[in-house]
Amino acid sequence: MTEQTILDQGALTFGHSPDPDDAYMFYGFHKDAVHVEVPSEDGLRRWKVEHVLEDIQSLNERALRAELPITAISAHAYPHVAKDYWVMKTGVSMGDGYGPIVVARESCDLQDLRGKRIAIPGEMTTANLVMKLFLPDHEPVPVFFDQIQEAVREGKVDAGVLIHEGQLTYKTDGVKLVADLGVMWKEQTGLPLPLGLDVVRKDLGRPVAEAASTALQDSIRYARANQAAAIEYALEYGRGLDTELGDRFVGMYVNDWTIDMGEAGAAALRLLLDRGAKAGLVPSVGELTIL
Repeated sequence: MTEQTILDQGALTFGHSPDPDDAYMFYGFHKDAVHVEVPSEDGLRRWKVEHVLEDIQSLNERALRAELPITAISAHAYPHVAKDYWVMKTGVSMGDGYGPIVVARESCDLQDLRGKRIAIPGEMTTANLVMKLFLPDHEPVPVFFDQIQEAVREGKVDAGVLIHEGQLTYKTDGVKLVADLGVMWKEQTGLPLPLGLDVVRKDLGRPVAEAASTALQDSIRYARANQAAAIEYALEYGRGLDTELGDRFVGMYVNDWTIDMGEAGAAALRLLLDRGAKAGLVPSVGELTIL
């Protein structure tokens, strides 16, 4: 195989959350071991990947304006940006029998929260969508995701929906588990719950978009091949997580589904979006293209 000339195309900006699972996925990019590459007649066109770190609600809002070429978003947000972005088959966060959890100050049943004020980590988060599907009659109260436990403890809200590391640390945060929405989804559908997606802007074209998806797969595989160092790097973004909990959290949301969501993952995503559309919570996506 002859050596190809590398044509430097600059950088592609990729937005993701400052969380351990996202940091782990980007370890290969962080180490400059992986690039987005597209063969051409003149040589190998190569882009480095630059990072924009923002909370998921902010990334959802930026995707509404199609600001970032590649970005993480909530699955809930995709119908609102489908005209500008394709879904990548890799990078998906799936809760396979687990997911966002509902907590309150005192133990209760989910139905006891009908009509109550419930903190959510953002209006376009998948946690909010799934909460509305399982408990339509409640008042959502947007709160920064890492402040929800405090809002529940202090009685500012009646309950809250926790994402990220709060799903593992809630027992020490002074709140009680009411329900795991990922468990409920799995029991009802037999499928994993798609929570977060990575999407790529259509104006990049299919070759670059597909290469970006492949590069993210390679970055995740690089992290797996360098597990200890990748976890150490990821824990720089793990609020209150030690190595054991950090490894557990990353394992929950960076797994085989994340490498390639496959047909089952795609079916789960279509079902979630279809249910959301039928409930009048999101626009209908129509045909779903996954690269």
